[in-house]
Amino acid sequence: MRTYLQTKGRLLLDGGFGSMLLARRLSEQHYRAARFANLPQRQTGNNDLLCLSSPDIVADIHRAYLEAGADIISTNTFNAQRVSLADYGCQHLVREINLEAARLARRLADEYSKDGRQRFVAGSVGPTNKTLSISPDVEDPAARAITFDELAAAYREQMEALIEGGVDALLIETVFDTLNAKAALYAAEQAMTAAGRRVELMVSATVSDRSGRTLSGQTMPALVASLSHAPLLSLGLNCGFGATQMLPSLVELAQVSPFAVSAHPNAGLPNARGEYDESPETMRDACRKLLRKANVSIIGGCCGTTPAHIAALRSLLDEEFGDVRPAAPAAASLVVSGLEARDYAQTDFVAVGERCNVAGSRKFLRLISEKSYDEAVAIACEQVRRGAMVIDVNLDDALIDARTEMRHFLNLLASEPDAARVPVMIDSSRWEVIIEGLKCLQGKGIVNSISLKEGEEVFLEHARECHALGTAMVVMLFDEKGQATDFGRRIEIAERAYRLLTERAAIPAHDIIFDPNVLAVATGMAEHNAYAADFIRAVAWMREHLPGVQISGGISNLSFSFRGNNPLREAMHAAFLHHACAAGMNMAIVNAATRVPYESVEQPLLVAIEDVLLNRREDAADRLVEMANAQQAATREAPSNNVQRTTETPQQPLSERLKSALIQGDSSHLDTDLAEALTAYPTPASIIDGPLMDGMREVGALFGEGRMFLPQVVKTARTMKRAVAILQPHIEATKSASDNAGNVLIATVKGDVHDIGKNIVAVVMSCGGYNVTDLGVMVPPETIVAEALRLRPDIIALSGLITPSLTEMVNTVTALREAGIDCPVMIGGATTSATHTALKIAPAYGGPVIWVKDAAQNTPLANRFLSADTADEARRQLADEQRQLCEAYAQKQQNSALTPIEEARKRKPRFFD
Repeated sequence: MRTYLQTKGRLLLDGGFGSMLLARRLSEQHYRAARFANLPQRQTGNNDLLCLSSPDIVADIHRAYLEAGADIISTNTFNAQRVSLADYGCQHLVREINLEAARLARRLADEYSKDGRQRFVAGSVGPTNKTLSISPDVEDPAARAITFDELAAAYREQMEALIEGGVDALLIETVFDTLNAKAALYAAEQAMTAAGRRVELMVSATVSDRSGRTLSGQTMPALVASLSHAPLLSLGLNCGFGATQMLPSLVELAQVSPFAVSAHPNAGLPNARGEYDESPETMRDACRKLLRKANVSIIGGCCGTTPAHIAALRSLLDEEFGDVRPAAPAAASLVVSGLEARDYAQTDFVAVGERCNVAGSRKFLRLISEKSYDEAVAIACEQVRRGAMVIDVNLDDALIDARTEMRHFLNLLASEPDAARVPVMIDSSRWEVIIEGLKCLQGKGIVNSISLKEGEEVFLEHARECHALGTAMVVMLFDEKGQATDFGRRIEIAERAYRLLTERAAIPAHDIIFDPNVLAVATGMAEHNAYAADFIRAVAWMREHLPGVQISGGISNLSFSFRGNNPLREAMHAAFLHHACAAGMNMAIVNAATRVPYESVEQPLLVAIEDVLLNRREDAADRLVEMANAQQAATREAPSNNVQRTTETPQQPLSERLKSALIQGDSSHLDTDLAEALTAYPTPASIIDGPLMDGMREVGALFGEGRMFLPQVVKTARTMKRAVAILQPHIEATKSASDNAGNVLIATVKGDVHDIGKNIVAVVMSCGGYNVTDLGVMVPPETIVAEALRLRPDIIALSGLITPSLTEMVNTVTALREAGIDCPVMIGGATTSATHTALKIAPAYGGPVIWVKDAAQNTPLANRFLSADTADEARRQLADEQRQLCEAYAQKQQNSALTPIEEARKRKPRFFD
């Protein structure tokens, strides 16, 4: 397949499967057939089951795409792993569905491989309805709905059957969380080993909004860095947008990706009815730009596309044949990532923040031991603000469960945008702790460390595991004989490790980071005098003889002899870094908050320090000790002036301070500011309705404009929750029987796993005094109806982010109406709109259906519709607005019957041609 792509230049993938099935209006019987008549759950929508119950329907769709000219058809297995199939009670059918789906597609692809044209099968592997990088609980950012190992096991089970069934590639598509994709790639390697056959690997992500990031917050360069360890055939984008809206993100990806670029966009954006109506011709013209500007090599269609769209793309590819540029070259330097990528070829020196280390920071150890995680995370954020480009995390302590704490702390960091944007260095002497940490990182991190101390086989095994999990690795210069301390031993071990890693384990040289062991100097022992000088010599040798590697070190070890004299220690570090970096060291673990410039060290002290570091005098250590003693004596005699506040309360008006706290997700001054607000505002509720809700509204606007991304919004929600918790006792004290609050039932509808928006709404409405019952995600209509009948809520709120949610909302309100429920229903989510609500959802229900633009509007709208004074007017106004929307839509549809100007111009008479 790879050779065929290189020969042909471009390949055509098939189009949407769900849209083709939707057009057939399949009944429950089509999904069940005779064999599955007794399955307890409703099976409509379980498209993967059709491979067993109605294989002729699946075959017809494959055949239609092959007839349209597709080079690659994808199996009908998007949700065919046990995590997603569990929603239908079909997890026991995973192997059989995938095996039959692969065999069916294989048979048809072989049938159409003729006249010198080969057809290929890609095993479709969807993202599942779980995410590894985002908490399902807004109040517990460290929680996860599934573990890496559980997800990888589910993927492996699916992939083994697909490979056995004969697929040519595994297409890991619609990736919204890069850690899910890393789990899938990890599973793919295991599956190929178990099956005894290698296939190509294709990954396609989806961009969630105009910020150009995935749902889990990564930029396109960060995505590429995170997946760069895998031997991918292609990396690209699908779903989310049409070709026009996808172009900027795809261009950004293509500029840095060393893989062939793929794209299978939707047929435009959904209209007010939740349908896709971009014509094949329009999509063809839009995709021409993808081919030319984003260097797309594999193109196809996603939601809303049909064989007609694929046929149009076939004609486009035939026109564009051969007009393809080579992919971007593979990275020649270390590129690591958090939510954002960093190419260290563009950085002279990488500062790795050291303060999240229980061995090096007593404060951090105390915070972890006391479970004071917010303060512990704040240390990481502060390091980034002070210039740390990587965060080192070490939780090795005898009284700490390092494995559990590593997982918990890294999950917390993932929810903190300031820290999550930079890569993480997993630092531990326990291999199981390192592995646990790596399975929490969606970005490309760094392992600290591996070494030869347990021999070559263990060393290589650890290196291969690091690479499989998508990380760079620090190699400490230890071997079976112990630690390298002099120049000769340092270069001996480094050269041996380099050959093993690059030649036997196939690790790219730029993913190898040597640590030549920074050791304490000026200890009073003569044999230690050359430690720093030999380190610097070894760095220069490695830079010359081991091409491509990075060189790092833990700098604080150097000045261990001068504990308690921090000014001297930082001066020593500055001088050491100056000389080591000049020799070729480009990374170091440092305290970013206390680094001092080399030029700022006073000359007499600098000379004394460099005499020690460069081993220029036999009495160098004695002279530096004398200078240190004199310095400390002078400090003791001087008045203490080294205690400063690290943060100052912003000198802004109170309302602006509270609003800023929400926007920035900063709760450090909430107690003080809210105490002041209680004296300045008439009621506690007015604080929530005023500056706090103003902040929430601005966050919603920034998110909608693509100027904030998801983890920042979640952080805002948690800050809002904390503010409400502070105000809650005061709210309770002022409550009266006339308070206008009620019971709210909230859920993300069936087929949709997204819950961040729903969770924010739940928080906001709780803040407004409502009692919220949250049913979670993937909630079917029958469950919502049953709970509504039991709880008799005053308001029902339905959330959905993806297009199929729109149909499920109609199904849900229909079921509610049939059950005799007519309380107001609120509709929200990225794909929803006022027009769609008026056209499709409201007519299916007997009560008011209210479209809510953002979470900040829920509480005031609920108040209007529940208050005896305003409810009748609110219902009348809603009915008028929805009637006007329907009339405007009908008028627009009537006008759209006119021939588009582009088409009219094509049809103009050509008298002189």
